[in-house]
Amino acid sequence: MNRRDDAPAPDQPSASAPAKRLPFSNWLPLLAGALCGVALRLLFRGSAGFPYSAMHPAFIGFAPLAVGAVTVYVAERSARRSWGYYLFAGMLANVLFVMATMAILIEGLVCAILILPLFAVYGALGAALMGAICRAANWPKRPAVYSFAALPLLLALTTPQQAVEPYLGAIERSVVVDADAPAIWRQLHDTRAIAPAEVDQAWMYRIGVPLPLSGTTTITPAGLVREVRMGKGIHFSQVATQWQENRYVRWTYRFGPDSFPPGALDDHVTIGGQYFDIIDTEYLITPVRPGASRLTIRMHYRVSTQFNWYARHLANGLVGNFEEVILGLYAKRSNWPSAVGAHRDHAS
Repeated sequence: MNRRDDAPAPDQPSASAPAKRLPFSNWLPLLAGALCGVALRLLFRGSAGFPYSAMHPAFIGFAPLAVGAVTVYVAERSARRSWGYYLFAGMLANVLFVMATMAILIEGLVCAILILPLFAVYGALGAALMGAICRAANWPKRPAVYSFAALPLLLALTTPQQAVEPYLGAIERSVVVDADAPAIWRQLHDTRAIAPAEVDQAWMYRIGVPLPLSGTTTITPAGLVREVRMGKGIHFSQVATQWQENRYVRWTYRFGPDSFPPGALDDHVTIGGQYFDIIDTEYLITPVRPGASRLTIRMHYRVSTQFNWYARHLANGLVGNFEEVILGLYAKRSNWPSAVGAHRDHAS
């Protein structure tokens, strides 16, 4: 039988073909996009500061775009898709990409959760750009998808990483409760056998940071030193640089070579690492009326990434939430019957 002249070419999308809608009857486009992302992540495994590092802006900014573009390219080869499909498929392919990197143990839970919103947005943008190219050319063009896929590699090789200007932030929280200053002071310096239920509502612990176990202060010739222990073998010291008994203490942090055992924390979010650090933590106890005091915590921290415009907001949220939870812990441990008020204040 002769082929009809007006029949579409085998690989050409048919204008009359019904648009496929999510959920997909064929997951090939999503799998193709996710595999593209995994391949890029396997290539971007260099150490910090080198071209093919996972924290290089070429990877953070363009790998999710490539994932979205490849997804739409493969989808458009079988049928024209809607704009809604482009956006949703680009986001979903990046979710699968990030999940796959966790499954093959090249990415940790904390980093995966923190970067996923950004990757989803960039993935939708890359998918929409590829969709626009396909519509303008009325055909999925291979050079276009090759350009998207190769862009992170080319940019990482040709664009040196710029010097990072650290973002120095400060977050403060306080709470007024029924307890005197000496009772609060004791809890700040002797916090043992912390139960998961006391702190696991904090966001950072819900996304995979090991839970704290204890914090106990000893008096040394150099002053007050507080030993902190957390799950997965994490341990470090807090050294008091300033203190006034029953009123104020300022802790700085001292980490040893074995403070963070391998696998305890993702390298990209390790405290004291290249990308994130807690500079100090201050506690202030202020009497407000007989038998009641205000406990204030203020933490200074550093974020040093090529995308601080995004990372700083994550740090602000996580640090502020942690402060609220830890204040609740000290309140409960001081046998305070009720928290009569909470005050939030943010400075950066």
